[in-house]
Amino acid sequence: MCRQSATVCLIKSPALEGVAGLSLVERLRLLPDPRRRRGVRHPFVAVLLVAASAVVAGAHSYAAIGQWSANAPQRTLARLGARVAGALGLRVAPSATTIRRIVGLADLTGADPSGSDSIAVDGKAARGSRHGTSPAAHLLAAMTADGHTVTQLRVPDKTNEITCFTALLEPFDLTGVTVTADALHTQRAHAHFLVEARKAHYLLVVKANQPELHRRLRSLPWKDVTARRYDREIGHGRKETRVTRALTVTGLGLDFPHAAQAVRILRHRTDLKTGTVSRQTIYAITDLTSQEASPERLGRLARSQWTIENRLHFVRDTTFAEDASKIRTGHGPDNMATLRNLAINTLRAAGHRNIAAGIRHTSYEPFIRPLDLLGIM
Repeated sequence: MCRQSATVCLIKSPALEGVAGLSLVERLRLLPDPRRRRGVRHPFVAVLLVAASAVVAGAHSYAAIGQWSANAPQRTLARLGARVAGALGLRVAPSATTIRRIVGLADLTGADPSGSDSIAVDGKAARGSRHGTSPAAHLLAAMTADGHTVTQLRVPDKTNEITCFTALLEPFDLTGVTVTADALHTQRAHAHFLVEARKAHYLLVVKANQPELHRRLRSLPWKDVTARRYDREIGHGRKETRVTRALTVTGLGLDFPHAAQAVRILRHRTDLKTGTVSRQTIYAITDLTSQEASPERLGRLARSQWTIENRLHFVRDTTFAEDASKIRTGHGPDNMATLRNLAINTLRAAGHRNIAAGIRHTSYEPFIRPLDLLGIM
């Protein structure tokens, strides 16, 4: 608990071990109820399930969750485990105030990254949470290559993502998993942590914030490199060609821990409407050897880092209107973002590639389909 209220902070939970095969209800039962026993009216897990079901049905705010709860029929409240009151044994729905006070899902709702080919780490500001001189809540997340959110952590004010990288990934088994991240996380300490402490691999983008490393990568003999991969695709109103080159740097004195290969990716984009052509050169570094990762795989890993923007942050902004949300107080912004992550994971697991379409599908039967998708019997 972060205060004497019943709000659960989004922190790393020691109960993460052994929950991968459990259902959502079983996972939530592992969470300790932070409330004092006196005055408790609603079951802790029931309130969390109400919030999760409402967001899968399309609720964007705590007020909307409360409205969904207030309109839920008795059969739905019974499935959710809502409290029973009165001689008639009627189920009583928790109010919006109660839901907001209790909600906090921590990491027990995330996907298990063990066995994944890669996970991408990236941060996002919940812009609508900015208030006066208080900055917007900044959230650091990790997502698997197939679009399932693993975990999320709120970055404390007056610091940045770098300080939270280790805490974000520490609880997970990352053996053999390749972690990708943008240039902000191209840090020597991160490389040591991933390879030595977590037995993982890394693919890290290199930009001008690492000037000497960036200069060394640019000066490598890229024109002579024969190991390359061409990828072409058309979509979202543009045509894109990516050329990935890889060069072994072992023995070249590149001053970065465990560095085995350098990567250069040329991206050519053509706007199909205007005909405008743009070109971008991206450099990256990895501990994966040429035997472990060909240019094809390296290009795919780099692509997975870019897709976290589209498959997580963009979806939360467009489908759930996160940047327009005015939730500001306490851990409200990060707890609400965790509920959105859970909804996205649930819909993707059910085969919905388009999250907005998936929410529309559940909204046609808002008190039945969300519970079915979440496995609430």
